[in-house]
Amino acid sequence: MFEKKEKTPAQTVVEDVCKIKKGETALIIANPETSAIAQDLFTAVRNAGAKPSLIYQAKKTSADFAEEAVIGAIKSEPDVIFSVSAGKLGKDEKAIASPYKGADGKTYDSTFDYLLNEKKSVRAVWTPGLTEDMFARTVNISYKLLAQQCKKLCEKYRNAERVRVTSAAGTDITAGLKGRIAMADDGDFSSPGKGGNIPAGEVFISPAVGTCEGTIVFDGSMTFGDGDSVLKEPICVKVEKGFVTEVTGGEEAKRLLKDISQAERDAVSMENAGKLPAGQGALYARNARNIGELGIGLNPAASITGNMLEDEKAFRTCHFAIGENYDGDAPSLIHFDGVVKEPTVVITYQDGTEFTVLKEGDLQI
Repeated sequence: MFEKKEKTPAQTVVEDVCKIKKGETALIIANPETSAIAQDLFTAVRNAGAKPSLIYQAKKTSADFAEEAVIGAIKSEPDVIFSVSAGKLGKDEKAIASPYKGADGKTYDSTFDYLLNEKKSVRAVWTPGLTEDMFARTVNISYKLLAQQCKKLCEKYRNAERVRVTSAAGTDITAGLKGRIAMADDGDFSSPGKGGNIPAGEVFISPAVGTCEGTIVFDGSMTFGDGDSVLKEPICVKVEKGFVTEVTGGEEAKRLLKDISQAERDAVSMENAGKLPAGQGALYARNARNIGELGIGLNPAASITGNMLEDEKAFRTCHFAIGENYDGDAPSLIHFDGVVKEPTVVITYQDGTEFTVLKEGDLQI
């Protein structure tokens, strides 16, 4: 009797994560550095009876614009979009200058985000920083178990008033959550309007703007303007009324502060050059210091490697982002994630009760 062969990571993404069907269209956007993964996805899509297209652009950073041809391909509205990036997909220059407007007045400075989250005409996978090693190690997990954990954790955020995060390294910060809804990167991107990372595995929420107070000590890894790194020395960030007021530590702290300051300057320069709508430069600059996300890692195959795509999914960690949030009310040119190891995360509800999500890194759900 023949043994059933384990699926390749590309087959898992195409067949189990995105559930691509015969006749569907799939756009794969890649860099030369991610060519092998992109080719594997192309083959898996074709073997599923669907219609793949593959387009390349040079590796992009968080400060770069995507190529016009790439944005044009996205505008064709394929059923599925794979952004297989060694860095970032790149910003949408025309959409930043003239944002899309949703039915409720929400604005979108990216065609990708507009089609996915507002129009819900596509589903998507995005992989900023993906490597072949990471793809091989972190994709073939139990998505059933991951979905169960994500669902339980999202439910724990319902009716939350605030959350407090502490750690032995010195983190002690509270964040307001009233009116916020938790989101899950659960590996189920099978219907229009759904999307997330590969590797998948986190639940994240955007604190209400202006509500974060306290100290974050990043002691795992950090995103900078030119990439991610495992931290040699902790970075201590003071937060008042939702915004970063002080960054201290060693050379990496100086590097982070330099990149935040650059994003502030770039926002003003872009408005002056007509690349941001009038009045938006100051808003984007202000939000370069916003606390835009609190996430909790849930991928059992992930570990801290100095690549944030994987690091933020690791068990026994949480992460905060400095910059843009996911609720659309704090636009910024940056979204710098930083990992906190072995945190205690306690949610307080509107009725005054509490629930501990993580206790010194141990998941309590």
